Amino acid sequence: MNSFFMAFSMFSRIPVPKVDWEKTNMKYILCFFPFVGVFIGICEYLAIILCEMLGFSNLFKAVLLTVLPVVITGGIHLDGFIDTCDAKHSWKGKDEKLKILSDSHVGAFAVIYLVSYMIFDFAMWYEAGKTALFIGCFGFVLSRILSAFAAVKFKCAKNNGLLFTFKDSADSKFTAKVIIIYFAIVSVIICLYFRFFGAVAVIVALLTLIYYKIFSYKEFGGVTGDLAGYFLQVCEALILLSAIICEKI
Repeated sequence: MNSFFMAFSMFSRIPVPKVDWEKTNMKYILCFFPFVGVFIGICEYLAIILCEMLGFSNLFKAVLLTVLPVVITGGIHLDGFIDTCDAKHSWKGKDEKLKILSDSHVGAFAVIYLVSYMIFDFAMWYEAGKTALFIGCFGFVLSRILSAFAAVKFKCAKNNGLLFTFKDSADSKFTAKVIIIYFAIVSVIICLYFRFFGAVAVIVALLTLIYYKIFSYKEFGGVTGDLAGYFLQVCEALILLSAIICEKI
């Protein structure tokens, strides 16, 4: 249970019992990372149902669905997203880009892409029909499953930082096997329940993972915690977008 509480303590603002940050307690923390996505997905689903029951407008519902994940996570993944955007658009070498990721200052590109992302995310939740809304809820789980897999299987860009610590402390083989099982179960559920829509969502998630690996290795020489946050935000957005496009076809 220590790894479970550590996962929620690290990747969310949900109050959980305090656990010592020792290497033994971090051994299986990434196995429980997707459960944070499950919690967010349930909260989003309940928010959709509540808005419909109370007769709230689509505008209010879209705002709530956009803001709720940020409130639950504390914006930890958005922080990685904007840091990555800053580094990516600096057009500098790998070493300089890694320094930008570690810089606590917020650059112009970080602000531009954060605002753009939030507006686009809001627009998608506003535009989404019933099927796309529910697939979007599953997106929080799928993105974290693939993020956890990448954390233990992809090469780290540097020998320090939070992601390296998680990978170094984790039982990588066991975690990878568990994550693959998670992915298989969630993929089957999505495909059986949403049929074509679900299959497209799973394929899009996998293609985003491939892009993440190619992009990270080429631009940074491997993955980092900030890059993981970037992947997670992009993956969630593309899963929701793919579902919306399927509805429109």
